[in-house]
Amino acid sequence: MPSKLESLRKHTQIVADTGDIEAIRKLQPVDATTNPSLMLKAAQQETYSAMLDQALKASAGSFDPVADACDAFAVALGAEITKLVPGRVSTEVDARLSFDRAATLDKARRLIERYEEAGITRDRVLIKIASTWEGIQAAAELEKEGIQCNLTLLFSFAQAQACADAGVYLISPFVGRIYDWYKKSEGRDFQGMEDPGVQSVARIYRYYKQHQFVTVVMGASFRNSGQIEALAGCDRLTISPALLQQLAEDEGELQPSPILTQPSQDPLNALTESTFRWAHNEDAMATEKLAEGIRAFAADQVKLEQLLRLRMVQA
Repeated sequence: MPSKLESLRKHTQIVADTGDIEAIRKLQPVDATTNPSLMLKAAQQETYSAMLDQALKASAGSFDPVADACDAFAVALGAEITKLVPGRVSTEVDARLSFDRAATLDKARRLIERYEEAGITRDRVLIKIASTWEGIQAAAELEKEGIQCNLTLLFSFAQAQACADAGVYLISPFVGRIYDWYKKSEGRDFQGMEDPGVQSVARIYRYYKQHQFVTVVMGASFRNSGQIEALAGCDRLTISPALLQQLAEDEGELQPSPILTQPSQDPLNALTESTFRWAHNEDAMATEKLAEGIRAFAADQVKLEQLLRLRMVQA
């Protein structure tokens, strides 16, 4: 009998949610995603010491050498990952720019320039941007320039609708963080297809397919393998090395989840800025988790900058 990971690969494209080069080499995903928290974790490991030093060296003399070194490190790590995956690597824009459309555009373009300077073509990269209204509008413009985007920190159906309207390449709805919120709010656990995080991704998936949106749905932020199995058949799933290993060690034949094949009950509905903001605001979970996620990624970005600043002083 095949492993659950082998079985899942038949129905869903597997993406590694890590910046760990060795984990990617071992697990052989199609794509890989990174974020500020994963970047910080990598930067604290001796394995990436030389990469950090090279990023600092390349940024010496620039207007903001620490911020520039962060970008250089992100691109250097992403470039290494592209040697190990046949598909794409996702590199995230600074979360502190989440409400600044123009600054998001500038940062995204600069990251792509760095990749191209490193010999990595833009078709190997996805720019990750938080799913705020400003971030979604920036992504719409970037897509027209041939810079494809991964819209992250997505919790509400309104965010998913706006991303589809904007024509973004891919969205990353967060299963585990939705689960966390409802588990705490309602004081009970959820399993399989009754999981609110699973239901959120399934609703988005059905809406996209029924209304023929080409935006890829990639479930993210999993807390357990049951959530992953309940979304078998989704376009893509980005999974941590620990859960990928668990699936590789478990035997079982997975089939596309029936929760994904039901007809959508949501009519086609294009959102304006005001209707987007109201619909998202009406979802207490999504409002709280988006704000919390942006704050957490911004805090880890600051910690990464502090680490680089200290390393610069000690050099």
